[in-house]
Amino acid sequence: MIFLFTDFGHTGPYVGQVHAVLKRELPAVPVIDLMHDAPAFDAQSAAYLLPAVAAQARPGDVVMAVVDPGVGGARACAALNADGVWYVGPDNGLLSQVQRRATRSDAFVLPVSAQASATFHGRDVFAPAAVHLLTQGRCEASAPMPAMQLDRPDWPDDLARIVYIDGYGNAFTGLRVTSLAQGTSLRVAETALPEYRTFGDAPAGRAFWYANSSGMAEIALNGANAAKTLGLAVGTPVNLHRNVP
Repeated sequence: MIFLFTDFGHTGPYVGQVHAVLKRELPAVPVIDLMHDAPAFDAQSAAYLLPAVAAQARPGDVVMAVVDPGVGGARACAALNADGVWYVGPDNGLLSQVQRRATRSDAFVLPVSAQASATFHGRDVFAPAAVHLLTQGRCEASAPMPAMQLDRPDWPDDLARIVYIDGYGNAFTGLRVTSLAQGTSLRVAETALPEYRTFGDAPAGRAFWYANSSGMAEIALNGANAAKTLGLAVGTPVNLHRNVP
């Protein structure tokens, strides 16, 4: 499969043009629109979201990830093999957490042809690279990257802030549940958030956090829009508190 993870949005021509490149070359290969509302212009927030929502990818699959405010600039175009799954995207930190969490990884610099649009590498660089990687299984015309070039060593392993808000107003944090000690409560915008297992376990109108289906700590309200009620946005800090008996 090919998975698409972008900030292109669901309107306009961009997603359709990427699909056209992929389906023209690989008409029988499923192309999965994983998400096209990743945090716009925010590669750091998207970097913590990407490994969680792309967890369905299996060895041999390709994930095309594009959150690329520096398109056409000095940043490189990259291909990353992380435990057998290929990722293609800009070298702006977007692939950093995928690489950091992989048991084994290899990274390569993708060539950019003179015919590629300076402002649409998703269509003209990353989509053709995805086709090549899915059919060939390797990078041939690319230069290896230093092992840690994709990483951002100043970025933490988990990001204590809101990285995505879904259509229900639920707010994903950049925190993996496995990184939180048992009994941890969260606080956002002066509101303390206890942990509940699921929505129905929380009293109506109560703000809480839970372990979402992607393994991230997510903030919600039972039957209401948490983002609007609590005034949350991508980038809102999240504070951690260890409950002491």
